[in-house]
Amino acid sequence: MIPALFVALGLSCFQAEPAAAEIVSVKRVWDQAPYNAFTDLVRFQGRWFMTFREGKAHVSPDGALRVLSSTDGETWESTALITSPDGDLRDPKLSITPDGRLMLAGGSALHPPSKVKHQSFVWLSDDGEHWSEPHPVGDPDFWVWRPAWHDGRGYAVGYASRDERSTRLYSGRDGRVVTLVPTLFDQGFPNEAALAWRADGSAVCLLRRDGSPNTNQVGTSKPPYTDWTWKDLGKHLGGPALLRLEDGRIIAGGRLHVPDAHTGLCWLDPEAGELTEFLRLPSNGDSSYPGLVFHHGLLWVSYYSGHEGKTSIYLAKVKLPEKAGDRP
Repeated sequence: MIPALFVALGLSCFQAEPAAAEIVSVKRVWDQAPYNAFTDLVRFQGRWFMTFREGKAHVSPDGALRVLSSTDGETWESTALITSPDGDLRDPKLSITPDGRLMLAGGSALHPPSKVKHQSFVWLSDDGEHWSEPHPVGDPDFWVWRPAWHDGRGYAVGYASRDERSTRLYSGRDGRVVTLVPTLFDQGFPNEAALAWRADGSAVCLLRRDGSPNTNQVGTSKPPYTDWTWKDLGKHLGGPALLRLEDGRIIAGGRLHVPDAHTGLCWLDPEAGELTEFLRLPSNGDSSYPGLVFHHGLLWVSYYSGHEGKTSIYLAKVKLPEKAGDRP
C-alpha cells in the first residue's frame, strides 16, 4: 500500500544513492631510487611541486629529500636533491610562507655519535630550485611534522621521538618559533599530526597513535589554540594529511588497515568523532603519506606505494562527489 501511495503522488519510496568519488587518473611519477616514499604536494607560482624521501630502504642512513616540479602535472623534472652528511632526512612537507616563499620541512635521524637522536629542519626557496641552508626548528628529539599556516602564523605538532611519549604544539611568525602548548596529547604514543582550520577560525588536529590503544584522535580548538577537546576516532590512520574544502568538508588521507594496509581517502567529522573512508587508491602494504591539493575541480593526491613491486611515487586525480546539501 505504501509504495502504491508514493507512486500515486508521483514520489519515490527509494532514496537515490549519493554520488561516489571517482578516480580520474593515476600516474607513477618517480621510481629511480631503491626506495621512494613519504610524499607531499603543493601548487606554487603556477607550478606543481612534489617532494619525497629517497633511500636504500624504509629506514636507512642515506635518506635524501627529492623535489620535483611540473607545469601540467603530467611531465615532472627534478629541481633539487637535499642531502645531509649528518643524518637520514625524512618526512618532507611543503607549504607556502606568508611572504610567498616555498618552505620544505623535514626531520633528520642524526648519525652516531650525536647525542641528539632527531632534529627537525626547514629549508626556504624563492623558486623551488634554489634552497637555503637548513634552519633547525622545534626542540631536539621532537619531530616537527607537517607545518601549516593560518592568518600569517605557522603551526605544527611535534612529537617526542626518544623516551617521552607526548606531543606539543609549536607556533611561529617571522622566523621565531615558540611552544604554544607544552603537552598537547600524551596518551598511547601519539605522533604524526595534521592541522586544518574551519571558516570560524577553529583548528582541527588529526593525531596518529601507535601505542595501546592505537586509535587516532581528532582535536578541536578555538583561538588562541591553547585549550583542546579530543575525541577517539576508533580507527588507525598513518601518515595523516588534512584538507578543508571550501564547502566545509574535511578530507583526511593516509594509511588505513582494513581490510588490509592501503592508502585511502576519508571524510573527517570532528564533531561526531567519525573518520569514514570514501575511496581506496591503487595501493597496498607499504604505502601512504599523501599530499592533498584541490585544483580546478579535482583533488590531486601524491602518495607512495609498493603494489607494483617497488616503492614508487604516484599522483592520483580524484573527482569528488558533491556535498549532499548541494544536490538538487
